[in-house]
Amino acid sequence: MVVVTVVALMSFLGVLTETSMNTTFPTLMKDFHVSLTAVQWVTSGYLLCAALVMLTSAFMKRRFTNRTLFTWAAALFIVGDLLCATATIFPQLLVGRLVQAGCVGFCTPLMVNIIMDVVPRSKLGTYLGLANVLILIAPALGPTFGGAITAFASWRMIFWLTLPLAVILLICGQFLIKQYTATSRYAFDWARFALLAAALTSLIIGLTAVGDGNWLLFGGLMVVLVASAIGFAKLSKTSTRALFSLTVFHQPAFLFSFLPYILLQFANVGINFLLPNYVQGVFAASSFVGGLVLLPGSIFNGLGQPLYGWLLDRFGGKVPLYTGAALFTLALGAMAGWGPRLGVVGMTLAYLVFAIGRSMAFSNSVAYGLKQMPKTLQSDANALYNTGQQVSGAMGTTVLALLMTSISRPGWHQAQIISAGSALAFGLLTASGLVIWWLFFKLLHAKTDY
Repeated sequence: MVVVTVVALMSFLGVLTETSMNTTFPTLMKDFHVSLTAVQWVTSGYLLCAALVMLTSAFMKRRFTNRTLFTWAAALFIVGDLLCATATIFPQLLVGRLVQAGCVGFCTPLMVNIIMDVVPRSKLGTYLGLANVLILIAPALGPTFGGAITAFASWRMIFWLTLPLAVILLICGQFLIKQYTATSRYAFDWARFALLAAALTSLIIGLTAVGDGNWLLFGGLMVVLVASAIGFAKLSKTSTRALFSLTVFHQPAFLFSFLPYILLQFANVGINFLLPNYVQGVFAASSFVGGLVLLPGSIFNGLGQPLYGWLLDRFGGKVPLYTGAALFTLALGAMAGWGPRLGVVGMTLAYLVFAIGRSMAFSNSVAYGLKQMPKTLQSDANALYNTGQQVSGAMGTTVLALLMTSISRPGWHQAQIISAGSALAFGLLTASGLVIWWLFFKLLHAKTDY
């Protein structure tokens, strides 16, 4: 756990700076004289780059040592910190954020891979839960940390304050991180990686284009996405170079844990954007109250991880997966059906139930899936879990933002528009909860292949 903690803390710093920057957008727009569309790439670009790096994690695990990967991750974070802290023009800040994305891209899969190397299957849920505490607390602390720093000092202090911590972790990693599996020389599959990168980039930019009403750009990017996906599938049939193994999709345990995992992440990131805006628009609450609505649920989301993992190891998959899916679906159903009547306190309590259920199902879907897969495919599955998490999270905000303002009638005021659109968004997420129930049923009845 000492080694895992060092890697998890490095990933924690990456997630902390990511979520801290979300509160600095108005200040950045003023300081660099850029639009909201441009400044959003500080987060969207970060998530996209992290996803692309995570795609390579299966190859990286087999090719390079754990210490080498950690050193790269820490070095990228430190270089990114310096670029961002000293940025005088917006492109420098953006480049710094894209460089820093490599930290989370390397460290999050590395943490899980180390756990899979040394922890027996019977304790996998508990240890993954313990490791996830640090990473999942970061999104809860990030907005408060970033808001306070920006209000009382400068957004640049976000990077100056995390810099010495990153240096300390880099030094600790050189002494603590060991190698638990053999590495070999592999030729990296640049062609397939480029096609996947083109597909994911087209998807994220295309969704942003929908938000801007640019349907022509969206259509063109969807053509690029489909063409890239077809090209990737054809190359995968003959390629002998390493990226990740597509045979992992033949594993029912992977397929029926991966799909609910990305649906849960889609809902989580989307509703974290939706709820603060909902209570401000419908109940005329302040931005401070809008942020507080998420706080109790976010705390339980992170601190409950060890308990949720223990439930999996102690009682098997049925208790945490079914219970988590039930709480998730019921909370969203309440928001969809009675949202305007719940008030700020009611929405806060509904989100608390949502967060407990989502967190219980989210981490355990991966842990249960990994338990049921052959060890030879676990690193490939881990690469796809992490990539899917980043991509679905980026999609969640865009899709729910579109739904939030999608319904309007003559004479309606802003609160009515937000209430009606959000009810549609909550309804979509409730339907996804029912789909997750069915996927968990298939997962729990899938054959074990190890």
